[in-house]
Amino acid sequence: MTAKVGRQVIPLVMALFTLCAASTAHAEVASAPTDTPWSVEFGIGWDNDISGNINSSGIGTLRGQTVVILKNSYEDVYGTGLHLRFGGGYMFRPDTEFRATFTFQSLDADFIVPMGDIGVSKLYGQYTDYQTFGLDVGGRRYGNITERIRGYGEATIGIGFVDKTDVTLVAPSINLSGQANDFYDQTAAFALGFGGGLMFQTGERWDLFTQVGFRWMSGMADIDDLEATGLETINDKSSRWTMPFIAGIR
Repeated sequence: MTAKVGRQVIPLVMALFTLCAASTAHAEVASAPTDTPWSVEFGIGWDNDISGNINSSGIGTLRGQTVVILKNSYEDVYGTGLHLRFGGGYMFRPDTEFRATFTFQSLDADFIVPMGDIGVSKLYGQYTDYQTFGLDVGGRRYGNITERIRGYGEATIGIGFVDKTDVTLVAPSINLSGQANDFYDQTAAFALGFGGGLMFQTGERWDLFTQVGFRWMSGMADIDDLEATGLETINDKSSRWTMPFIAGIR
């Protein structure tokens, strides 16, 4: 999935949630309410980058020529990305829930970014897409606002598997084109998140929710493709902070 597709899907999903809420609120529920402490939840939204560099700056050599690399943030390369969640929870107490959630993030590398200079030429880079799939566990605490609206806060820790990332380098003035570098290997990264939201009761078994939070991912595993070039450190500080906006159904 791509970020562009995600931005088109989100309004449709929100419209479906609104119709679901309206129909459920006015419908009679024939069966008795369930007493199970278990729940299932699905959410969709987008990630906004706050901080983190896909590459740092450095000075070295490539193909026998002096190279100056400028730092690029995740926002410079990827912009806003798609964020999907699917998981479940167990109500340990009336206001406390233990949760486990699968999280998928996808960011399109839509931009060709300036990487710096090589010899007498400007150097540009095209990164491959950034995708992660992980598992987060944690807790959520609820508080009543009205009879049908609850606020909540949550905190999670987990692990995310980040796909391999390559970058294609282009320097027009010296006819350097299509030289792909293995920039990051496939990585198991540590994840930390916290946030808060609102839960809207739309029936005896259905809730809608909206949430904003912060999520940190540790850095990706660098590859020694740049060894002995003087540029070994430009890909060893790749941790990132994002601000996910999520809406969904529980």
